[in-house]
Amino acid sequence: MRFLRRSQTDDAEATQSSAEVAPGLDDAKEHGRGRTPGKGRPTPKRREAEGRRRGPVPPPPRSQREALRRTRGNKEERRKAAAERRERMMAGDDRYLLPRDRGPVRAYVRDLVDSRRNLVGLFMPMAVLVFVALLVPSVQVQQYASIVVMFMMLAMIFEGILLGRQVTKKVRQRFPDATDRGLGLGWYAFTRATQLRKLRVPRPRVTYGDQP
Repeated sequence: MRFLRRSQTDDAEATQSSAEVAPGLDDAKEHGRGRTPGKGRPTPKRREAEGRRRGPVPPPPRSQREALRRTRGNKEERRKAAAERRERMMAGDDRYLLPRDRGPVRAYVRDLVDSRRNLVGLFMPMAVLVFVALLVPSVQVQQYASIVVMFMMLAMIFEGILLGRQVTKKVRQRFPDATDRGLGLGWYAFTRATQLRKLRVPRPRVTYGDQP
């Protein structure tokens, strides 16, 4: 019966398939003699690759003294880095300032405040005076201190409002494209003026009487 026999066409196709597979087997044998095709290993993870780039991991400390020496060295490095950041922040470097202090507009506001003497600069000494007056057992001293503090607070609030308006007006003239709100500029100038001059961050760039 014909359907039980393989036709010549089937024999030709089988021969052609064997011919196509044979070169692949030969190549595999050749690679097997020399090297494995491809990488032959899994792709390293990112952590392993970074570890190889950084170099070998240092060995663990052999004694407690060596561990303390390593810890002390790391602390000194961190202390030096912190001191350097502090110095650059005090110098007014924008890269190390807080977001509220960055930009030429805020630098100009600081110069305006630092170039004049402000009554609100007595805010911190007055707070200390109030604390001392509360410790005095005399009722009259406490009453006089309260009256003085009240008048000083009213004067400071009035000066703070005037300072905020002047600063906002000068900023608008110097930086017409600035998008800072007037209330924000006024509050920034007021908080800067309430601080003692030696404690202001960043440190003042101008002296009293200079024109920013």
